[in-house]
Amino acid sequence: MSGFRRTLGSYGLTLLRFTRGLARDGLAGAWDGLARGGRYVEDWLLGEKHAKYGLAVARMLLALTGIGLLVANFRTRLYTFGSGSAWNGEALHPASDFPQIGIFSLFHRLALHDIAFTLGYLGLLGLAVLVLVGWRMKIILPVFFVMWVSFIEMNDSVGDQGDNMYRIVLMYLLFADTAARWSFDASRRTRARTAQSRVGRIWQGDALLPSWLTNLFHNLVLVVVTCHVCFVYASGALYKAGGVPWQQGYAIYNPLQTQRFGAWPELSDLVGTWAPMVAAISWVSIILQMAFPMMLLRRFTRVIALFGIGGFHVGIAVLMGLPWFSLAMIAIDAIFVRDVTWCRLADRLRSGWRAARYTDRTRPLIDDATADVAEREVARA
Repeated sequence: MSGFRRTLGSYGLTLLRFTRGLARDGLAGAWDGLARGGRYVEDWLLGEKHAKYGLAVARMLLALTGIGLLVANFRTRLYTFGSGSAWNGEALHPASDFPQIGIFSLFHRLALHDIAFTLGYLGLLGLAVLVLVGWRMKIILPVFFVMWVSFIEMNDSVGDQGDNMYRIVLMYLLFADTAARWSFDASRRTRARTAQSRVGRIWQGDALLPSWLTNLFHNLVLVVVTCHVCFVYASGALYKAGGVPWQQGYAIYNPLQTQRFGAWPELSDLVGTWAPMVAAISWVSIILQMAFPMMLLRRFTRVIALFGIGGFHVGIAVLMGLPWFSLAMIAIDAIFVRDVTWCRLADRLRSGWRAARYTDRTRPLIDDATADVAEREVARA
């Protein structure tokens, strides 16, 4: 009996030691994993700026969205936003709270003065062009953001959710380096390295703050924009999935038959002719939006998600007549495309442009030579 007790005690002591060693190794492994994860996050946030080309494309497409909206509404600017819209009562009692905030009240103060409003309208258009080319973005982008919010809140009845996403992302981009690539600022920074004084380098676009701090803000903007876009798509998919039209697959048919969203009646009728296609588009849009955050984790699925969501927005632009909403969302999604992909696309475009220019230059020479040969053949005959 005593031998059995000693054996049992020995096994118990061995099991206790094994459990203690396993726990110690597990804790050490967990701590090591946490340390590696912390170092990776630190390096990713502070080491360098990511998605510089993607943010540059987002900046340019958002600027094009603003330019397109302003140009498209220029002839009706007074009726839509200015003195001609005073009948809706927003000139005296604005539906939005922004006109009551001093910094965002510029266009509200100019609304009843046609000439001043037109000058402000053209000034906003000029700022959008400067954002497009990336000129002095540290100064221009904040001014454009303030003026854009002041303008877009003039008439609450003509806005849509694209306006909300537009200004929210503009606010995020204030803290990112959107002019690091494909901008006048990027060209100026290359010249800043040759400047002699610190003031001269800063004026040419050199960094004013330490690189680790600017990298932190830049990369955090990517994180915040990614989270915001994923929330928008996922919440939209959940909202749609709870509706009977989406469950039964005829949700996209209804708006295309209305006067407001049926921009191309013939095309709308063509899309709505085959019921299985209407149901497939309705259900695929829900699945794509719901799975979008998870599909970003792998390159193969990310490519499918970006092409799918891009086609989704192109369909909204063409079929429902909402081009500026779609272009704004496509601009935001541009940050998910890798920088190497944008560089390859730019190289192909440059190569195609150079080849076209070379062909245009050599064609007259070839034509002249062919004509000379033909003339000599005629003379011999």
